[in-house]
Amino acid sequence: MSIRTTFLSAMVVLAAVSSALAANELPRRATPIPETTNGVPHVQIGVEPEPEISEALLDRVAMIPGVDIRNTVISLPGALGFWIKEDVTVARPEVIVGGREFAHIHPDGSLHASLPMVLARQAVEAGWAVSHPWANQRPGWEGFVMIFTPTNTEELDVVLDLVQASYDFVTRQN
Repeated sequence: MSIRTTFLSAMVVLAAVSSALAANELPRRATPIPETTNGVPHVQIGVEPEPEISEALLDRVAMIPGVDIRNTVISLPGALGFWIKEDVTVARPEVIVGGREFAHIHPDGSLHASLPMVLARQAVEAGWAVSHPWANQRPGWEGFVMIFTPTNTEELDVVLDLVQASYDFVTRQN
C-alpha cells in the first residue's frame, strides 16, 4: 500500500470518527479497558504504548492551530502538556488543571483531558476513558477523564478527536 493510499484511508476513517463525534456517537472501543489506579497519580496499570502510535499522536496534536506541546506542569515526570497558545482565548479556565495546559499525555500513552460532560460520559460508556478520581471534587472538573492509550490507528483517530473536542471545549470553539 502506498503512503498516499494509507494517508487517504486514514483521512476517511478520521472523517467518519469526526462525524460520529459531531453526532454525539462514539464507536465502542474494541480492545480491553486497562486497569487504572484509584488515586493520584492516576495512571494505567501494565500498559506499554506503541512508540509509532504515540509519535503520531504527538505529531498530529502539534498540528492543531493554537496548541503547543511542552513539558507538563501538573503531571508525572516525562509527561507532555498540550498548551493553549497565548493568542488563543481560554473560555473555560475552570476546567484547566494548571496554566494553559488543557490536556497532557503520560509516558504510558494515556491522556488526561477535560471534555464536555455529555462527551465524557459517552467516552466512559464506550470504553475510551475513565473519570479522574477527583472529577467530582472541584467545580468544572466533572468532565475530566483519563483517555486510554491508543493501540492502533483506528483508536488513535478517536483519541485525537477527543483531544480536539477538549481543545474546542476549553476554548469554546464548539
